[in-house]
Amino acid sequence: MANTYTQIYIHVVFAVKGRQNLISKKWKDELYKYITGIVTNEGQKLIAINGMPDHLHILLGIKPNKNISDLIRDIKTNSSRFINTRNWIAGKFEWQKGFGAFSCGHSQLDTVIHYIQEQESHHKKLNFREEYLKFLNTYNIEYNSDYLFEEIE
Repeated sequence: MANTYTQIYIHVVFAVKGRQNLISKKWKDELYKYITGIVTNEGQKLIAINGMPDHLHILLGIKPNKNISDLIRDIKTNSSRFINTRNWIAGKFEWQKGFGAFSCGHSQLDTVIHYIQEQESHHKKLNFREEYLKFLNTYNIEYNSDYLFEEIE
C-alpha cells in the first residue's frame, strides 16, 4: 500500500497547576483559538475544545507520526507563554504536570464532542477529581490513588 490512512482520535484532559481557577471566561475563547493554531501548526486536527476555569478538554485527530506527549507538551508550553505574555493573571500561569489521553472511535465522536461542549452543565454534577477518576475507571487504567492528585492537594 503506497499511502497511510488512519483514524486516531484522542480526548485529552489537563489541569491548571494547583487546579487554580485561572482560565477566565473573558479570554478563554482567545486561548482556545491559540491552542487550535498550535495543533494545526503541528499538522494535527483539533476537533473540539472546552473546559472549566481549572482544566481543559481537547478532542484531537492525530496522525501516527506524531507523539502525543510531544504534542501536549507543545500545547502546554506555548499556551502558558501566550497567557503570561498577555498578563491575563497575576503571577505566572502554568499547567499541571501530566495529562490524561483517552482514545475513542469514530462512532463515539459525536458523544465526545457533546461531552466537551457541555462542560459547564456536566460540572454541576461532578467535580474535576470525580470526573477524572471516572475516565480512568471507564478505560480500566491502573493508577495509584496516593499519587494521582498529589500536586493538587
